[in-house]
Amino acid sequence: MHHRATSRRTLLTVTAATAVAAVTGVALPAGSAFAEGHDQALRQFVARMSLEEKVGQLFVMRVYGHSATAPDQADIDANLKEIGVRTAAELVAKYHVGGIIYFAWAHNTRDPRQIAELSNGIQRAGLAQPTPLPLLISTDQEHGIVCRVGKPATLMPGAMALGAGGSRADARKAAQIAGAELAAVGIRQNYAPVADVNVNPANPVIGVRSFGSDPQAVAGLVAAQVRGYQSGGVAATSKHFPGHGDTATDSHYGLPTITHTRAQWGELDAPPFRAAIAAGIDSIMTAHIVVPALDPSEDPATLSRPILTGILREELGYDGVVVTDSLGMEGVRTKYGDDRVPVLALKAGVDQLLNPPKLDVAWNAVLNAVKSGELTEARLDESILRILRLKAKLGLFRDPFTDPDDVFDTVGTDAHLAAADRIAEETTTLLVNEGGMLPLDRRTHSKVLVVGADPASPSGSTGPPTATLAGAFAELGFTARALSTGITPTSAKIEEAVAAAAGQDVVVVGTYNVTAASPQRTLVSRLVATGVPVVTVAIRNPYDVAQISGQRATVAAYSWTDVELRAAVRVIAGAARPQGRLPVPILRADDPARVLYPVGHGLSYS
Repeated sequence: MHHRATSRRTLLTVTAATAVAAVTGVALPAGSAFAEGHDQALRQFVARMSLEEKVGQLFVMRVYGHSATAPDQADIDANLKEIGVRTAAELVAKYHVGGIIYFAWAHNTRDPRQIAELSNGIQRAGLAQPTPLPLLISTDQEHGIVCRVGKPATLMPGAMALGAGGSRADARKAAQIAGAELAAVGIRQNYAPVADVNVNPANPVIGVRSFGSDPQAVAGLVAAQVRGYQSGGVAATSKHFPGHGDTATDSHYGLPTITHTRAQWGELDAPPFRAAIAAGIDSIMTAHIVVPALDPSEDPATLSRPILTGILREELGYDGVVVTDSLGMEGVRTKYGDDRVPVLALKAGVDQLLNPPKLDVAWNAVLNAVKSGELTEARLDESILRILRLKAKLGLFRDPFTDPDDVFDTVGTDAHLAAADRIAEETTTLLVNEGGMLPLDRRTHSKVLVVGADPASPSGSTGPPTATLAGAFAELGFTARALSTGITPTSAKIEEAVAAAAGQDVVVVGTYNVTAASPQRTLVSRLVATGVPVVTVAIRNPYDVAQISGQRATVAAYSWTDVELRAAVRVIAGAARPQGRLPVPILRADDPARVLYPVGHGLSYS
């Protein structure tokens, strides 16, 4: 750590404590009862808040820009267009929002030091309000295919990869490291881990974001990650209640229906959420899905009182924070207008309203609902108290700031990066190995052509996958060339790949969500026909192997982030041994009623 006589963080913390004490009349030394959630002091806060401040405290909103007060002009323009304010500081001052969510596409997450500065600027804005309140800054840092903070932060294997590793200790360690790095940059609520049980291979939105298809295995890993994140200093958020694992519709674009019976829900979907609650989960996110067996009204779960109050609160006994999934998603907007959704969510039992498409519409709708008597102020107070308890538990009233000068004492340290590599090696799954093709012998297969899909980096800071794979081979002494052929390779790209295969000892193909109609199948078959051995790496869904034939070997990496791709190469090249086991079954493409590879399948080297 850096030791300075008086750091900027110390000065900011003194200011924070002074501002809070001015409202409550309570001094807040480190370790005070208030910092642990002293309800009397919290209720003083609530009693002093105006109605407008109370309404604002319920909202968690996006905002564009790398700085709370001086974003780039393009981000100012985007904020004015979408929110009617110029900056994050103006957003806090005008709407008194209780939280802000960071996105890479909103330019919030350029680099760790900048993120810490942004977080501090937002907290200063919170303390400058008439009722000074720290904000709960959040993001979606699931790792794997959903990641907002990228390199040089440590990127961990995603959920299904951890499911393949099967180690609760590794899952907890990954979350603890991830949580500590988020806390170091001022992000104190993480929308992870995913608690959905992925029993539908065609699920377009969950897939490898889930730990797997076995409810008990998923429950154990969810509980481990809850404990890991929260020991790392952030509030974990299990999602998406009551369970999004058996949908064929993406709730970003439509309203899915889950046809599970009440008994099936209890057996398949409920166990991970029960485990999260037992582990002390700080927050739970709702799903924009219809589950008729749980609520015959067919309202989405986010707006369903029978589901959120009847089941989550009363049956499961959960009294922590409930946050909606994004209110900009089509699934929650299908049945009701944007002015009704936030009001109905609060009536259902929600505490935090996440990222409405039009904040002014949503904010005024809640305000007017209280003024008209549809919502009582006591109902708002109930949710605000839960939110403030969480902020107090996280120590935000005592010290909401982070020191940008200390960020790299925690973020992306050598120890963290080494742990990520070790954990990733234990997740890589060898599905096919005809004739002992793997591990590759550099003496006989030194020339490697890498082709395939190059999807955009989940965090904007890694890849492209073909270059990452080729680079990893080169580091191990192979002669490797990368050729991007895309997710939907054209005939010209396929011919280019076939020509490039001439003279190579092996072709490695990165596959991405291969379907029966995908030209990726043609790419592989044409490469197989050249006679050069083909090895495929499923860089997202392991289900690709059912759609492809003729390859000599197949490895599942579960994501295309560098940490998982490098681990896959080490396994292919024999620098590491394959240890992963499938956490989901892979069904036959020609007969989906039959299993091609069962849960637990995974080959080893003799």
